[in-house]
Amino acid sequence: MKTFEDLNLSNQLIYGIQDLGFNSPTPIQEQSFSVIMSGKDMVGIAQTGTGKTLAYTLPILQQLKFSKQVNPRILILVPTRELVVQVVENIEAFAKYTSTRVCGIYGGANINTQRQAVAQGCDILVATPGRLYDLCLDHTVKLRDVKKLVIDEVDVMLDLGFRFQITNILELVPRKRQNIMFSATMTEDVAKLIEDFFISPIKVAIAVSGAPLANIEQTAYKVENFYTKVNLLLFLVKEKTIYNKVLIFVSNKRSADRLFVAMQEVFGSEIGVIHSNKTQNYRLRSIEQFDEGKNRILISTDIMARGIDLDMVSHVINFDTPTYPENYIHRIGRTGRAERKGKSILLFTEREEEFKIAIEELMDYKIPLKAFPKEVKISEELVPEERPISVEPNFSRRTSEQDDGGGAFHEKLEKNKKVNLGGSYKRTIAKKYKKPLTRGDKNMTKRFKKRK
Repeated sequence: MKTFEDLNLSNQLIYGIQDLGFNSPTPIQEQSFSVIMSGKDMVGIAQTGTGKTLAYTLPILQQLKFSKQVNPRILILVPTRELVVQVVENIEAFAKYTSTRVCGIYGGANINTQRQAVAQGCDILVATPGRLYDLCLDHTVKLRDVKKLVIDEVDVMLDLGFRFQITNILELVPRKRQNIMFSATMTEDVAKLIEDFFISPIKVAIAVSGAPLANIEQTAYKVENFYTKVNLLLFLVKEKTIYNKVLIFVSNKRSADRLFVAMQEVFGSEIGVIHSNKTQNYRLRSIEQFDEGKNRILISTDIMARGIDLDMVSHVINFDTPTYPENYIHRIGRTGRAERKGKSILLFTEREEEFKIAIEELMDYKIPLKAFPKEVKISEELVPEERPISVEPNFSRRTSEQDDGGGAFHEKLEKNKKVNLGGSYKRTIAKKYKKPLTRGDKNMTKRFKKRK
């Protein structure tokens, strides 16, 4: 097996990697290194948790020379704010013993503070597409010196609706550049982007998207409804020695808050919640507290499903079954990282069973089904989304002929037949004085009198 020394890295990078405790590169890191160093366009397809950040960072840092220029030479695009913060921290750790300047910009934070940071100059700029495009429009960020463009988690960015910003950013950077793209899935949208902007890219594929992660033990429970899921969850995670660091995924913000309230009554300060309605500082603080072990349980929507590297997550629990099967792969990839063992649990109702089947078809793997514990109470309480839609039995809509309504039951009184025409003053004046003639009317009157 190769070591990082075999890649002929500079001593400064070797020292930074040794400080982090890394010994040998992962397959995606090893295979990407020579391609990126060659300067050719590259498309990397690898599952989450395989070390993609270091795969593109190492060769970039190896080739990056010292410079005092203000404009960035390396541009890295990522889909979420949390991922910007994480990539910046990673690069700073890798380049600890170098003079590399890194800057991160993202939405949801003070734009003026970010303007000042960019104006001081940086070598590597890490950004979300939306905020970067805003700063390009007001000429705060100038991309004319970009030599390498990295688009990480590109399939997520396209799913989030960043196609317009990405396309415009690609038009702003110099044509003579190296394009590097990493994605967990190769969709039609991703392929179209590659066709339009990449030049004969070399593809590096480590694992087929959808293959179950070998170091993650998967199980599933069939559950009646939302609050029965809550009861099952409370029963499972009370075992603190087994469930020592639990990441729970839900489908939307409403479910996240509802589940947080239900679980906080039991676990109190042990639990945190994160979704897009929370402020950026709250989100970063929640991730930090969970990562450091201050919170044992973290409830999250899919904003945490990609790229975020959390240390030693023992269990990933899919409280809601994702409608897109690929999201299941990304969710469970938060555990079992860096060749460690992890466990995932899927909770699904009868309505969600078709989504579970789609996940199993994608993975070509049957998730083992566990018996529902007898100790857990089956709740009869339903959330609004689960309640049946009530329809009045004798309700019928009016036909178009009836929509105008019928007439009155009796003839109106004479006084009620009058129509309100407004004030009488204007009508009185109009009768007394005719409309004044215009110049054209006067000329026509003169001509008419002459003819007579």
